[in-house]
Parts: sequence; C-alpha cells; structure tokens
Amino acid sequence: MSFMKGDLLTRTRKLVKGLAKAEPVWLKAMQQAPPAVFPRADEIKKITLPEDIYVKKFFQKYPDSKHEDAIKICGFDPPPARVFGQRVLELKENGVSEEEAMAVADMEYRLEKKAKKQAYARLKQIAKLQGKRPPPNPYPSAIKEIQAEERKYVRDRFHNPEIRKIIEKMKEEKAAEAQFRMGGGGY
Repeated sequence: MSFMKGDLLTRTRKLVKGLAKAEPVWLKAMQQAPPAVFPRADEIKKITLPEDIYVKKFFQKYPDSKHEDAIKICGFDPPPARVFGQRVLELKENGVSEEEAMAVADMEYRLEKKAKKQAYARLKQIAKLQGKRPPPNPYPSAIKEIQAEERKYVRDRFHNPEIRKIIEKMKEEKAAEAQFRMGGGGY
C-alpha cells in the first residue's frame, strides 16, 4: 500500500492525486509551508554506565536484593548494587584484578548488611533493658515498608463502620442475586 507511506502531507497528496479523496482546504497552505521534518533515529542508543556490568553480576549473585534493597527515589544514597559496581571499578583503577575487586566489594556489602542487622539488634536490646517498645527497624526491606504502609488500610477494612456497611450491602446484594438465580427468575 504505497499511499500509506510517508508523512501526512505525502499521503494526502497521493490520495488526492488518485481521486480517492477530495482536496482538503488546508492542503495548499501545507504545501507552501510544509511541517519541519526531524531526523529519525533508526536505533535508540541505550544509556550504559561503566559499572553496569558489575551491577548485573551483583543481581545474579543476590537476586533478592532487587526487592530488599529497593531504590529510594527521594533518597540520595545510591542502591547497594551501584555501590558494589562503583567499588569494583575503583579497586580496578588502583591495580587490583577484577576477581579480587569483586571479592572485596562483595565482602564489604555483606559486612555492611551484617552491621545493619547488628545495629538494629542492639537497638532492640537497649529498648528491652529500658522497658520500652523496640523501635521500628531503620533498615527494613522494601516489601516490609510497603506492608507497613498498607497495614492501616487492611485494619480499616475490618474496623471502619462505613466500610463495614459497604461490605454488608455487598453481601446482601450477592445473596439476593443468588436467591434470584436459584428461584429461576432469570429465565
């Protein structure tokens, strides 16, 4: 279908020339001042950073990290995978082999994660000694953060009287519909 190729102006010219369409009012004006033609990129280049190779290797080794160490859009700290990749590049620039650099960065990641767990355990221990409630985890996983945000809505579903009324109304409608079907009123 050759008449479908090209931009709006070209297609319209072909349709008018082939008498498939009446000449639109705007065609002459558009021929005198055609729209700007922007160069089309045949292939969109993917943006890559030097540490991307190591970020992929990090996620292969720690696939759960995608969920546990989520990217905080409002935060300034880079995600652990980026820190890992940047650290490997930094060590490689200092003359360390790639395998050793990855081993060192891996060890640092595990030590940091372990230190965070120990810090929270110590916070809970101090709170217990003082007879207080333990504080919320300052390093929760992304899944637990989402669950904490949704918890109030889940509780609300069972305890809010307005929502209870809506649920009761829905149950009554469902029971009435089942009654209607069983009674043969539909056919």
